[in-house]
Amino acid sequence: MAPIAASRQQFDEIPTVVGIFSAFGLVFSVSLFAWICCQRKSSKSNKTPPYKFVHVLKGVDIYPENLNSKKKFGADDKSEAKNKSAMPKNSLHLDLEKRDLNGNFPKTTPKIQSSPDLENLSPKRFAERKKDSVSPDSLKSITSLSSEDKQDKLGTLFFSLEYNFEKKAFVVNIKEARGLPAMDEQSMTSDPYIKMTILPEKKHKVKTRVLRKTLDPAFDETFTFYGIPYSQIQDLTLHFMILSFDRFSRDDVIGEVLIPLAGIELSEGRLLMDREITKRNVRKSSGRGELLISLCYQSTTNTLTVVVLKARHLPKSDVSGLSDPYVKVNLYHAKKRISKKKTHVKKCTPNAVFNELFVFDIPCEGLDDISIEFLVLDSDRGSRNEVIGRLTLGSSAEGTGGEHWKEICEYPRRQIAKWHMLCDG
Repeated sequence: MAPIAASRQQFDEIPTVVGIFSAFGLVFSVSLFAWICCQRKSSKSNKTPPYKFVHVLKGVDIYPENLNSKKKFGADDKSEAKNKSAMPKNSLHLDLEKRDLNGNFPKTTPKIQSSPDLENLSPKRFAERKKDSVSPDSLKSITSLSSEDKQDKLGTLFFSLEYNFEKKAFVVNIKEARGLPAMDEQSMTSDPYIKMTILPEKKHKVKTRVLRKTLDPAFDETFTFYGIPYSQIQDLTLHFMILSFDRFSRDDVIGEVLIPLAGIELSEGRLLMDREITKRNVRKSSGRGELLISLCYQSTTNTLTVVVLKARHLPKSDVSGLSDPYVKVNLYHAKKRISKKKTHVKKCTPNAVFNELFVFDIPCEGLDDISIEFLVLDSDRGSRNEVIGRLTLGSSAEGTGGEHWKEICEYPRRQIAKWHMLCDG
C-alpha cells in the first residue's frame, strides 16, 4: 500500500508545477510585448515628422519624394550662389528652408520702389495731362464706331479644298470659324454649326455637328463627295451657311460664305482658304407666289376632296435661286387640327406641278367650323424646312380664300379650282 500512496502524491504535485510554469510564461510574453511596443514608439519619436505636400505654385511642382536630403536641392553655398547669379530677376524661386511646420511659406509684402518719374510729377504736369485727355463726346463716337464694326463683322471661316484623282472625289474640310457673334443674348454665346451645299444642283448637302456655347468653334470635319469629275469642278459653287442652334425655335442664321470654284486649281494638292462671313442675301420677290387649289364638298358622304394642282412664281428662298417646294395640308375643326397631309417634293423649280388628291372626312355637318391651311415649304435635308408661303381657306377667310369656300358650300359635288396668292409664313 505504501508505493501506491507515494505515486498518488506525485500525481497531485504535477498540476501545481504546470500552473507555475504557465504563469511564468505568461508574464514573460506580456513583458516581451510591452518591450517591443516601447521600442517602436521610441523609434517613431526619433524619426523626423513626415513632410507635408506643398501646393503647386505657378506651375512649380514640389513632391515629398524629392525632399529626403539637402543635396538634391544643392545645399552647397557655391552652387546656391551660382544658381542665384544665373537666375533672372523675374524667375520664381522657392526657399524650402524658410517654410513653417505646416509646409507653408511665410507671406512677404513686396517692396514698392518709387520711380523718379513719379517723384518728379508736379501738379502742373497733371493739369497738362488733363488738357490732353479725350473728351466724352469723342469717347462716345469711338465706342459707337467700334460697336458698328463689331456688328458688321460676323467672323471668319477657315476650310480646305482637295481633289482625289484616284477615287475621283472632291474633299472639303471645314476646319474652324473665329469671331462669331453671340446669338443668345442671355448667355452671350452661340451654338454654331455649318451647313454646306454644292450649287447649282443642290444634290450634295451636308452639315457639321453642333458645338455648344462657343464663338470660336473648331469643327475639323471632312466631307468627301464621290462621282464628281474634275472637269466639272470649275462649274460648281460652295455655299456655307453658318447657323446657331436653337432648341425652342428656328435656328438663327449667323451668315454665309459663297465660294465659286471657277479659277481655283486643285491639281497641285490641298488648298487652304479663309473667307469673311457675310450677311445672308435673301432675295425676296414682290410676292410669295401662287397656288392652284381645287375643292369639292360631298354633302352625302360628308367628305371634302382637296386637289393640290400647281404652284407658280415661288420666291427664290435659296442662294442658288432654286427651291425644292412641297405642300403641307392641315384640316382644322373649331381651330383644332384634326388631320394633315402633304405632297411630294419637287426638286429645283419655282413652278411646281403636284396634281395630288386628298380626301378628308368631316366630323360635323356643314363646313361652318371647318378650315384648311396650305403651307408651301422648301425642303432642306439636314435642317428645318423653311416656309415659303401660307394660304388659309374657310368661312372666315378673306379675299379669294373666303370666296372659294363660299362657292363650294353653295355648289356641293362640284369641283371648283382657283388660283390663290400666298401670304408670308
